[in-house]
Amino acid sequence: MTTVIPSFAHTGLAPALLSALTAQGIIEPFPIQSATLPDSLAGRDVLGRGRTGSGKTLAFGLPLLSRTAGRKARPGRPLALVLVPTRELAQQVTTALAPYARAVGLRCATVVGGLSLQRQADALRAGAEVVVATPGRLNDLINRGDARLDQVEITVLDEADQMADMGFLPQVTKLLEQVAPQGQRMLFSATLDGGVDRLVRRFLSSPVTHSVDPGTATVTAMTHHVLHVDALDKPDALTRIAAREGRTILFMGTKHRADRLARQLLSKGVRAAALHGGKSQPQRTRILEQFRNGQVTALVATDVAARGIHVDGLDMVVNVDPPTEAKDYLHRGGRTARAGESGSVVTLVLPEQRRDVSRLMATAGIRPQSVQVRPGDEALARVTGAREPSGVPVTIAAPPVAVSRGRAAGGSATDGGARPAHRASGRSRRPRRPRTV
Repeated sequence: MTTVIPSFAHTGLAPALLSALTAQGIIEPFPIQSATLPDSLAGRDVLGRGRTGSGKTLAFGLPLLSRTAGRKARPGRPLALVLVPTRELAQQVTTALAPYARAVGLRCATVVGGLSLQRQADALRAGAEVVVATPGRLNDLINRGDARLDQVEITVLDEADQMADMGFLPQVTKLLEQVAPQGQRMLFSATLDGGVDRLVRRFLSSPVTHSVDPGTATVTAMTHHVLHVDALDKPDALTRIAAREGRTILFMGTKHRADRLARQLLSKGVRAAALHGGKSQPQRTRILEQFRNGQVTALVATDVAARGIHVDGLDMVVNVDPPTEAKDYLHRGGRTARAGESGSVVTLVLPEQRRDVSRLMATAGIRPQSVQVRPGDEALARVTGAREPSGVPVTIAAPPVAVSRGRAAGGSATDGGARPAHRASGRSRRPRRPRTV
């Protein structure tokens, strides 16, 4: 039986990391951190299952940095690797680990599609101990001779189930075959079905399994609401929800619908912007920054944003188009109620969608509060904070339009590398086409 630690002071982390945690105001670990740190710091392979927003980044990041501290990487030969499915998650992980890496004198490089391939190659050649990467772009750099993984002794797979869903497992497998064979592997995933389970069996040696909030991504701080609305009332109700005070993410099924809704909201006086895979990486980075600093208050997003976005104080996610799978619902909702904060997930449901959404909620283990609403209803305002928009059109400074140098150098639109394969045939469900990230 493994030990569960009450505070970071009891972990055996490098003193510089403890000081950095204190400087960040972090004293007590979250459950997934408390459960996994004793084993990960001891160098064991770890399999962590926890809901999105549960604190997994520090759960793997702190032991990775503590065990790598004091070492220097040779040019193009990192010592630790974190693989993630999306560019946004890569940026989030790098940002989260940066102050702790600096505290122990380690250099981090982010390797993702959509940005300059040459600059990332230069960062690796300068000697980065820790690399946070999406699979396709890292494979590109290896194929160019800019990176080798034979010195990587700690490897982390974050959001492994999403990598499987996006078709990246062949690339991930290829990368794992190149890291130091006796090194430590940590895998974090919300589910262990299909290809993820095969990765665990092949690449993790006697892993210690820790599960926090198993089964669903729900927590007591997150409330779920289904708002039944007629088709004629939905646009007005949606505009009022988007005009609420504070930040809101509105999820749409396609990038074209996301763009159209963002334009409609801007015309009604709501500070909105669309985020999806059709945007260049500089555009996506700029839009996220506008959302974080409040210049944009309604982020209209496709599922590309369901992973890797962390915005403090985000207290509501709205499913304008209900997702088709329970896993997507949980990961959309995971953008709110992160790390112990409270939040609400609201799903707008048309009459013809009721049966499918009811089935979706049952699969996800969710028991939502349901109510029929119309624009201007007290119930709509009570649940969502909906209010009348100003009606005065607004303009948001457009993000820069730039041709991705990574794509010009031969990367794909997916994540800067080779186009991912479909999911392995062993999955019980029909494979999806790889998503654009």
